[in-house]
Amino acid sequence: MTDRTTPSRAGIRGFRAGDGPRLVEAWRRSAPADPITPDRFRSLVLLDANFDPEGLRVAVDGDRVVGAAYAVRRLTPMTGTDLEPEQGWIPFFFTDPAARGRGLGRRLLTDALDWLHGHGRTRVDFASYTPHYVLPGLDAEAYPEAAGLLESLGFRTLYEAAAMDRGLVGYRLPEDVALLRDELTERGYRFATPSDDDLVDLVALAGSRFSADWARAIREYAAAGTPLDRIVVVRDPSERLAGWAMHGAYASVDERFGPFGVLEEMRGTGLGKVLLHLVLERMRARGAHSAWFLWTGERSPAGHLYRKTGFTTTRVFRVMRRESVR
Repeated sequence: MTDRTTPSRAGIRGFRAGDGPRLVEAWRRSAPADPITPDRFRSLVLLDANFDPEGLRVAVDGDRVVGAAYAVRRLTPMTGTDLEPEQGWIPFFFTDPAARGRGLGRRLLTDALDWLHGHGRTRVDFASYTPHYVLPGLDAEAYPEAAGLLESLGFRTLYEAAAMDRGLVGYRLPEDVALLRDELTERGYRFATPSDDDLVDLVALAGSRFSADWARAIREYAAAGTPLDRIVVVRDPSERLAGWAMHGAYASVDERFGPFGVLEEMRGTGLGKVLLHLVLERMRARGAHSAWFLWTGERSPAGHLYRKTGFTTTRVFRVMRRESVR
């Protein structure tokens, strides 16, 4: 029986070859609501261009992995030449249930923070790291102890991200959406699957007006040879690209909706509503039983649109930050 009154004797070190399978198994024991597979761990962590083995702090008790905390900083820029020299991230941490209650989680997080601080990082976010976040932030309902630990170490909530789902069984394009699409088409708007040449404008629009990570996701999606019929774009009467919606962009998961964006000055025209429904129609045609995504603001214009379209919030994540001085 584990004595929870004595401090954990586990040692903490950087990642070594051979740790991967044991880390995945320890993760599954520690966070059964969010399990991971070896291939996802490989893609999200080990093959990340910013991965530094010393930043993945691994707790080992004998030959058993009993926890981990992943600290990462930019070695390659997300866009341009900006390495965000003051910014670090902790995308995930966990401790084995059998090792909890003896200070190991605090030791792991403190070790990861010290490692980032040693590399000049004075601002650390949990867990909104791009391009390879596991979850947008902390689900405090699922992991209340983790929320308390992060807060005790100085992390404060910046904002909340909502994950939403919508069933697609029996979905059909609503008549009012079809009428709105036809009205917009008569006014000169053009909804279509993008051509290869359209991708130039689409990547530029996503990167300049929305998110560098969205531009990366679209570029990688298309470069992998994924059929472009998972994307619907719209051009305004002047032929300017005004928005798009898509699915299957992340790890080729067909039921994952997004990214999705409409130029701010074009909002209120109904373009977003039409784009959203046109993609849901295509998803249903491909046999999807549901549509889901991980990240939107519940009170944002997109959040209101999703709810009107039948999406409901399934989880809420806290994006948290800790700031310190050198």
